[in-house]
Amino acid sequence: MPLFFLSPHDNLARRETLGGGEVDDKRTGGRTGTGGRSGGPEEPEGLRLVHLLRAVSVEFGLRQAEFAARHGMHHTDVRALVCLLDAARAGEPATAGLLGARLGLNSAGTTAVIDRLERLGHVTRIRDDRDRRRVLLRVTPEAIHLGQDFFGPVIGGLLDVLDSFGPAERDAVRRFLSAAHAVLGTEPGAEAGAQAESGAEPDTEPEPVTVRAPVRGPGHP
Repeated sequence: MPLFFLSPHDNLARRETLGGGEVDDKRTGGRTGTGGRSGGPEEPEGLRLVHLLRAVSVEFGLRQAEFAARHGMHHTDVRALVCLLDAARAGEPATAGLLGARLGLNSAGTTAVIDRLERLGHVTRIRDDRDRRRVLLRVTPEAIHLGQDFFGPVIGGLLDVLDSFGPAERDAVRRFLSAAHAVLGTEPGAEAGAQAESGAEPDTEPEPVTVRAPVRGPGHP
């Protein structure tokens, strides 16, 4: 199973797989062990950066899982709150339909998440001022305060790091993260489907990547 899709509440499994897994990839010239770090001396620079991005994504997932456990939530609830806050920042109407699409849930699953967050006092349903027939979702000030208390030090630390970068360096970081976000947001197989529809031959033969999880000792999940 790809590391990006491991369950974020399985902290030990995620850290072990990140630190001790091996990757078979023709692009790296054979088997590559992560050895507890993101990348190794035998890896190309680009792949080391990808592994660093993966490590950051894992740590973010672990922090979210810890926040969820501390406040009696499921990790999907935290993802829902993040989606709603992102929609508010972007000026998008935060409807149940938007939330379900962002989370990849059906109508029943989305309703269950919203109901749970509403019971916990983290989300309220309000009528859209411009269309009274439409119900919008809003994260409560109390939930925002909980998030700021927990994630504030991490965000502050990241901002301190960015302050040490020059404009050109920040622009490079922005371009890489924006491109990575676009790549990860592409539906699996979408590129191959587009090529098949157009009748075009792929530029290169797909290269299989196999991820082997490490053997866990007694007592490990």
